[in-house]
Amino acid sequence: MLTNMRTLLTMFALALACHVHAQENHLTSYVNPLLGTATLWEPEDLGYVRTWKQRTWGAEVFPGSCLPNAMVQPTPVTMYHSGAGYQYEDPTILGFGHTAKGHWGGLHVPMLPATGHFSATDYASPYSHERESAHPGYYQVWLERYNVNAELTSTLRCAFHRYTFRTEDEKHLLCDMTHSNNDVRDWSIQRDGENAFTGSQNGEGRIFFYAVCNYPIASIVNRQNAGDVITDITFTDSRKAEPLLLKVGFSFVSVENARLNLEAEMLGKSFDEIRTEADVTWEKELQKIRVEGGTQRQRGLFYSTLYRSLLWPSLRSDVNGEYRDVRGQVARCKGGYYTDPSFWDDYRNKDILLGLLRPDVMSDVISSCIDRGEKRGGYFPTFFHGDHGSAVVAGNWLRGVQGFDLQRAYSLLHNNAFRPGQGGRPYLDEYLRQGWIAEKDTTDVPTWDEYKAAVTKTVEYAYDDYATALIAGELGDRKAERELLRRSMNYKKLFDAQTGFWRGRIADGSWIKDFRPYYPYFAYQYREANAWNSLFFAPHDPKGAVALYPSKRAAELKLDSLFSEPWRGYEAHNMTGFIGNYCHGNQPGHSLPYVYYFVDRQDKAQAVVDSIMERFYDMGHEHLAYAGMDDAGEMSSWYVLNAIGLYTYSPADPEYIVTVPLFPSVNITFANGHTTEIQRLGNGRRIKRITADGRTIKGWFLKDPALKKAKRVVVETW
Repeated sequence: MLTNMRTLLTMFALALACHVHAQENHLTSYVNPLLGTATLWEPEDLGYVRTWKQRTWGAEVFPGSCLPNAMVQPTPVTMYHSGAGYQYEDPTILGFGHTAKGHWGGLHVPMLPATGHFSATDYASPYSHERESAHPGYYQVWLERYNVNAELTSTLRCAFHRYTFRTEDEKHLLCDMTHSNNDVRDWSIQRDGENAFTGSQNGEGRIFFYAVCNYPIASIVNRQNAGDVITDITFTDSRKAEPLLLKVGFSFVSVENARLNLEAEMLGKSFDEIRTEADVTWEKELQKIRVEGGTQRQRGLFYSTLYRSLLWPSLRSDVNGEYRDVRGQVARCKGGYYTDPSFWDDYRNKDILLGLLRPDVMSDVISSCIDRGEKRGGYFPTFFHGDHGSAVVAGNWLRGVQGFDLQRAYSLLHNNAFRPGQGGRPYLDEYLRQGWIAEKDTTDVPTWDEYKAAVTKTVEYAYDDYATALIAGELGDRKAERELLRRSMNYKKLFDAQTGFWRGRIADGSWIKDFRPYYPYFAYQYREANAWNSLFFAPHDPKGAVALYPSKRAAELKLDSLFSEPWRGYEAHNMTGFIGNYCHGNQPGHSLPYVYYFVDRQDKAQAVVDSIMERFYDMGHEHLAYAGMDDAGEMSSWYVLNAIGLYTYSPADPEYIVTVPLFPSVNITFANGHTTEIQRLGNGRRIKRITADGRTIKGWFLKDPALKKAKRVVVETW
């Protein structure tokens, strides 16, 4: 008997050891969804002393539950109209919203468990980070005011809430239908049978919901105070020990579709089953890039940023394929229907990374953009500033992501490039007429004033022309290809040889007189940048941009000055994280370190890249702040790509500039099942040689086919 007991104990110990080892190797355990939720406050992190009352922008990400590219993201709300609604330093939680982008918007249909006394103006609960946890597909927090342990998990289109109350407390569920991260125009909520309630909220699109509780509903009452309204849902026999379980299906089409989504994704499943399924889903996605070596911190940063890179765009179609199109009509798709990417931010890297890891989703994203473009003006969608859909389409198609209609996409992109009109490129008529966009001749422009951002638009339109030319060439439209390639050189027309900067011109062609290259603008000459961070933007023609200077040495010295000339203390919400005058906290300068490659100083490029990865992704007192906004995954994708040694310098071209990988071994598994290992030989940061299956790669660029066919890419360093 004793021998049997010892055998059982030994087997148990071995099983426990195997479980612990498995957990240690579980990639989701490296992900911290709270990373990026904190704000920068200290001058040494910001690069200036704060004087404005407004909070400097952080990464603006959410810590709640989400699956890759899902419709639903149940997440805590600490402040409305603030990024993704959650700021780490805020002391109270207002509710749990159900959509979040990580870049303003969302937070539909906030809900909060409650007990005791509350009102429409007083219901938020304090909480402590010591009793808060977040994991891919799961979020938990203890609500101190109500003594409730709140847990959230989710599927693609549904949220699952589990609220554990004290047995002596009567359970309430508060629905804050008047709030989201947008202005709510109207809303409804009503009981539907014994255990369900339904409704909708109209703000950033009308979202419908169908919710099922494990307790019978006793009443639904709208409580009002000083013009504010909170909906209070009470339950029958709610002082039982069993937690309040709430399953909520969502749809942008109808309540009926929300119910169908709920039945398809959560019917008959427990909270723990859904949570486990979410973890398995994320593990499968993260396993597509497996890194070996590096420190615990580096692995944590890598998988946390990879996680952030796979959250957006967001699904908008239901399990039956229905979605509501831009005309407000119900339509049906074969795959998924998704929101637009954040083109101005994401075209640089994230939309290519998504295509590499989830080509089926990226094809559906582009098909969704085509659908919107054809039904709204005949232009391919743009975002915020400029154009850039062409780079996303070209870059993905030429990398083999071809599950969309290229001809239909090109017809829209051709309009973007050649047909002035509302919905296309702003100021295209000027650009077509003279090859550049004029800026207003004025003086002492404040940082936040809105003008044309004419320099940024001009040089970016030149790149968009190049990307569209690649598609024209693919489809055999030689006339358009030639014209677009000619126009792709327009970036040179705003280069001022006297100062060595790209500089704004006024309508008569003369230079802007009040030229302050150190001063940051939101939209005067430059978009969210200064002249320093607008240098050398010609990803399609880096050698041509360098040749505008008297010599490679002169261009190198200009770059040296960019990274050494100190920031002059200017304060801007969306510009933080400086190396000299280089700002990593905003997108315009993100390709600048690599320009060193084209003046024969790869070592200097790597020094800057290493400094950025080391300094700007877990900043601040809590080590939970980014240098700037994640912008729906662009900042995160920058880290991911450089950590594995491949950056999308010209995203429209099917190639990658090779950097020194952060890890000695990286294994990427593509959609067809093939795995390529990227191996770093040596501990130096200078690249001696790049090989693919033993064949030496000439230059610094690795072609996409070579990456996807090779068994091993080796980066030798010294």
